[in-house]
Amino acid sequence: MKIALYTRTPNPEAISFLAEKLNSRNIATTEICGNSNAGLPAGLDALLSIGGDGTLLGAVHLLGDSHIPVLGVNFGHLGFLTSANRDDADLLADCLKNGDYNVETRTLLRVETDGSDGLLPDLVLNEVYLHRPLSSALMRVRVYADGQYLANYSGDGLIVATPTGSTAYSLSCGGPILTPDSGSLVITPIGAHTLTLRPIVLSDKVQISLLPDAACRELTLGTDSSSCTVRGGVEIKVSRHQHSLRLIRLPGQSFFSALRHKLLWGAKSQQ
Repeated sequence: MKIALYTRTPNPEAISFLAEKLNSRNIATTEICGNSNAGLPAGLDALLSIGGDGTLLGAVHLLGDSHIPVLGVNFGHLGFLTSANRDDADLLADCLKNGDYNVETRTLLRVETDGSDGLLPDLVLNEVYLHRPLSSALMRVRVYADGQYLANYSGDGLIVATPTGSTAYSLSCGGPILTPDSGSLVITPIGAHTLTLRPIVLSDKVQISLLPDAACRELTLGTDSSSCTVRGGVEIKVSRHQHSLRLIRLPGQSFFSALRHKLLWGAKSQQ
């Protein structure tokens, strides 16, 4: 078995610690730091993302369409997507050695537009969002679902989130939590101008089109941890990507246990 240990920035202590645990189980390891231009090493069985959720987002872009599963090891803060932390290193190594783990399939998005001033990543795990400059007037954007006019949103911005992203930016703006297997996307307004503009859940089979008003001269278009500038009047298309992310969960873990643990939804005695 061969596993890559991925960090966004150099972390020799964490790499050495985990490599020792895995090597003692006859699991070969290789190190990747940052967005490697050399690509992934051949013959990988899995990738360990060492850090927080931001590090795992970087790993998604590195993995691309390889279908290699990823396991997040939390050396960061909240780590909602991570499945283990430093104290779980021995359990993690044993589970990988014995194949004792589950793999969740997570929806990815793709975003297309001709009006950006930079390149956008091909794979989006959490969300696509539009946001106005702080000094500008309200952002107005018309939204279509499979060509059908949905609404005209006015406010500070708009988020299109996957189920994975429903517990990220969208949640902080009042959006609902979606289960990973729900087959849904959620559109969540940011700082809506009127209370009638509410989050809406749509099938992930639809193509969502965002048409910001031409009067919006400059907007931020963001995807996960990347962003660029777009001008008003340009169509932005958001749809489900043909590829998915494979996320490793250790025994006894699930989306619901993550909600209880990370969001403090009840004491252990109530589980």
